[in-house]
Amino acid sequence: MGKRGFARAHHVAFFDAMATELPEDYAPQEVNHLTLGYFAVGGLSLLRELDRVNKDEIAKWVLSFQVHPEAHGDEDNGSFYGFCGSRSTQFPLPNVKDPCHNGSHLASTYSALAILKIVGYDLANIDSKALLLSMKKLQQPDGSFMPTHIGAETDLRFVYCAAAICSMLDDWTGMDKLKAKEYIFNCQSYDGGFGMVPGSESHGGGTFCAVAALHLMGFVQVDLASNLRDSASIDIRMLLEWCLQRQVTDGGFQGRRNKPSDTCYAFWVGGVLKIIGAYHLIDHCALREFLLTCQSPYGGFTKFPHNRIPDIYHSYYGLAALSLLEEEGLEPLCVELGILLAAL
Repeated sequence: MGKRGFARAHHVAFFDAMATELPEDYAPQEVNHLTLGYFAVGGLSLLRELDRVNKDEIAKWVLSFQVHPEAHGDEDNGSFYGFCGSRSTQFPLPNVKDPCHNGSHLASTYSALAILKIVGYDLANIDSKALLLSMKKLQQPDGSFMPTHIGAETDLRFVYCAAAICSMLDDWTGMDKLKAKEYIFNCQSYDGGFGMVPGSESHGGGTFCAVAALHLMGFVQVDLASNLRDSASIDIRMLLEWCLQRQVTDGGFQGRRNKPSDTCYAFWVGGVLKIIGAYHLIDHCALREFLLTCQSPYGGFTKFPHNRIPDIYHSYYGLAALSLLEEEGLEPLCVELGILLAAL
């Protein structure tokens, strides 16, 4: 099989279209509109094509999703004053008596701040006091986070979102870092990877959330040559072994044992290896070849090789993975925040 090329022009056309108007197949994901926007805008930024969109209009659109306290002191009333994921989660439904409707969500808030950073908006203009004070109330006694104030599952995804939000706002008053650290430690499995919750199977996405959050909080400073780490930290050697075992024979990465390789895990697991300084230990050529087999002829990337229909999630993480590989024509990425280094 001959070497494939990176179809940059096709990917630019794909992300340009996605940033303009999402296909109707994405209508059921309307509640995640901000997250889909993050993938579209983030993809264009990785491709160095952000000038195709109006950055001021995007910032204005994103800011329109933030929920603000109605009166002084309301930020202490138990509601989360972050960003809603869409218009349908921002406003009360017809004929539903819900005077305190507020669909703010940690994942949407992360996506909102990431988009704003990418388009160059100054986050000092954000009402961060209400956001962080109310976010801290989402943290549970075990250190985990609920994503909304009305209750939902708690797992490593939302610990990561909280850490990334605090990092981007450069203010850590929104969480108890020590409690969060203990929760993350409790999620490390016997094999070195991290499950989404304590006692669960190691998972590529959960492992990224754990390691990236610890890194953002300043708890993972690794020198693999001497195996230096803070005294009560994660087991770096086992983590390294688990991550390296996720690259399989086709060159791609799997998210769990005995699963097929999948485009997105080239970023999730590859990102962990980048953070701990071990990215050079993987087979770069084989990974690039795998990712290029996941390119769709229409632009964008598919979940598995040789499929034809791309989706925006795998398309963004396909580009992000190639950015880690330093693909020509792509911008370098701040792995732990999921935004361009240039946006910091």
